[in-house]
Amino acid sequence: MNAETKALKRLMPYAALLALTVLAGCSSYRPWINPPLAAVSAPEQPLRPMPPPATQPVVMAVTLSGGGARAAAFGLGVLRELKATRFTLNGQPTTLLDHTALISGVSGGSILAAHYAAFGDATLDRFEPDFLLVPFEGRLIREALWPERLYKLTSPWYGRSQILAQRLDELFEGRTFADVRNRPGAPDLMITATDLTTGAPFDFTSEQFQLICSDLGTTPLSFAAAASSAVPLLLSPVTVRNHAGTCSFPAATAAESQGQDYRARLLQSSVESYRNVQERPFIHLVDGGVTDNLGVRLMLDRLVAVGSMSANFAGVKPGTLRRLILVTVNSERGLAERVDGSDRVPSTTQVLESLIFGAGSRETQATLAMLNDDLRRWRDEILRTRGQPSSPFASDAEIHVISVSLHDVPDDKMRHSLLRVPTAFTIEASDVLDLQRGGATALRESAEFERLKRSLEALDSPSASSQETNCRHDGQSCSEPTSR
Repeated sequence: MNAETKALKRLMPYAALLALTVLAGCSSYRPWINPPLAAVSAPEQPLRPMPPPATQPVVMAVTLSGGGARAAAFGLGVLRELKATRFTLNGQPTTLLDHTALISGVSGGSILAAHYAAFGDATLDRFEPDFLLVPFEGRLIREALWPERLYKLTSPWYGRSQILAQRLDELFEGRTFADVRNRPGAPDLMITATDLTTGAPFDFTSEQFQLICSDLGTTPLSFAAAASSAVPLLLSPVTVRNHAGTCSFPAATAAESQGQDYRARLLQSSVESYRNVQERPFIHLVDGGVTDNLGVRLMLDRLVAVGSMSANFAGVKPGTLRRLILVTVNSERGLAERVDGSDRVPSTTQVLESLIFGAGSRETQATLAMLNDDLRRWRDEILRTRGQPSSPFASDAEIHVISVSLHDVPDDKMRHSLLRVPTAFTIEASDVLDLQRGGATALRESAEFERLKRSLEALDSPSASSQETNCRHDGQSCSEPTSR
């Protein structure tokens, strides 16, 4: 008896049970769904973007791309290197990771982002044994075949992504967005999924949930991470309820109202679609990597829509900000098999891989190009306005963007190997270790990161408040994200 026959014999009892379940009738089980805001309407206020909260001179945002456990392991290596990057601020030793004010994630990156937002530095020690080195994917498959799960799966409101969410809830120990908000020192958390109907990014932020009159705080981290990881066809879409009309809508910003910028108009169009609750009472979400595998596009669009970087930090005490830092971690891999290398009809697996990863790669290049353009404008603005009485930027203020990719791993053999690690919830233990080493090394050897470290070292020097360390008016010596 061959292995395939043995496997079929093992599955026969489950198949019979499923058939009996279907014959007996469908389940009416309903999983958790987001509730409306409290009865008291939210005050009318402009819909703000989500820049990192600026309460310190050094403010950093970190975005972690999709890519399953590969992305989570590579991102963990980057976080550990950020923790190892030490400098002195106001006479006190600190680390760069300690200044993370916002962490954003997509798909596999969202699992790491949510874990760090929930547990802080403990993630650096716990995430590897609790997620990366356990047979996470195998357990998901086994749980899907449990009789209770098989029965729930006959419900029209329960899909495969709910099984993933329940497993992630164990990893996050039941934490919600409110738990993150209430944890001292926790960064803001943004998790990005894709709106199945419009194809637009849908982020799990207070701003987005204001639009649908729902309370983000009650949302489990596992629900958001499962939505962000719901690869089309392999996992089921995750549904949120649109409660628009039961609270006061946030007012549009001036830039959105004028509609002078294409990205602002596109953003406003998305906003209006959620306000139309008659046509969209439910919003179905799939993997965030379908539209924005970097998890930064919607944040950039909102920043641009407000009109200026200074306006985005309008509530900050003048002269507060000295270093603004964005670290983007891109864990996209090379396509394992090019369909245009053969005249055979591509298989379903090849088509899915090309559509999801190929299209996602193109969108990543577009996002990085937008980020480059935005960075030039923001840098010019900071150079013009820093040190002025009403400016949030100190006289030595700088902005740094560090883009880290699997393609940046310096060792040729390791890079080639890591680019072929599959997108899955479970990968080989040796790959887990190599990906972490690769992430740390790629960041450490980045020229942009070296410039940032020199800039941070100058913060406590006597002339730091008056010198321009890296960014000249021509912008040529400043760090810019690299399209790869």
